[in-house]
Amino acid sequence: MPELPEVETIKNELLPHIVGCQVTGVTLFWEGIVRQPSVEEFYSRLIGQRLTGLARRGKYLIFSLTSGKVLIIHLKMTGSLLLKPASAEVDKFVRAILHLDKETELHFRDPRKLGVMWLVEDADSVVGKLGPEPLEAGFTPQVLAQRLTNRTAPIKALLSSQTFIAGIGNMYADEALFAARIHPLRRGGSLSSKEVDRLHRTIQQVLWSAIGNKGASVDTYLRPDGTLGTAHFQFQVAHRLGGKFCPACDTPIERITVRNRGSYFCPKCQPEKA
Repeated sequence: MPELPEVETIKNELLPHIVGCQVTGVTLFWEGIVRQPSVEEFYSRLIGQRLTGLARRGKYLIFSLTSGKVLIIHLKMTGSLLLKPASAEVDKFVRAILHLDKETELHFRDPRKLGVMWLVEDADSVVGKLGPEPLEAGFTPQVLAQRLTNRTAPIKALLSSQTFIAGIGNMYADEALFAARIHPLRRGGSLSSKEVDRLHRTIQQVLWSAIGNKGASVDTYLRPDGTLGTAHFQFQVAHRLGGKFCPACDTPIERITVRNRGSYFCPKCQPEKA
């Protein structure tokens, strides 16, 4: 699933090409991709609008329109947004196309048909329940400590919860926990102040590094120009099974399930009992 670094990369790379463009048409190959409003209203309210901005909130992309409404896209597990010339061939997995002026199209490619689009008056109606942004100045070690107070859930589950912190998913939670030397099953409230400070630092380091490497293409993620990200080449534990060893101590990487999510860690560097 595209996580914060992948969605941030998409935002950064689309911005200079689409802001100021007008939506001249919409093609839906799968109408289920539109969550709100009705498909008919989606067409009528979007066509003719100009894109005035593009932002990210958690794993959501938020397109501002001249009408004051916002188009919100969540790529879910297998979605990509590809910038194409109007003459481009349409991939069989493309579920929607936004036709823009300047002979440009935005293809929403989604093999598993899980991605969603909303066209709403207020972005908070969709993203309002998200937790703090981990890369913003307001997300301090003190904020993280406060949110962890008395939490009995495993720290991996908390980091992956979008209402706890926005944008982090399986891959980067595993990487941040490894860098902080914290076992994924540790109770959130059991972390010491030093561990919280270390985790706060590694969350930001891991995310910024992945953004610098244009996201991780471990599955279906593509950048808007169709190329791959390279962040996965820097992974220390995430998705590293099949004879892979810890880069710090040479212990075999293990995988466990935490709240129905596969979690990769080093049992020696990340002991369950602190």
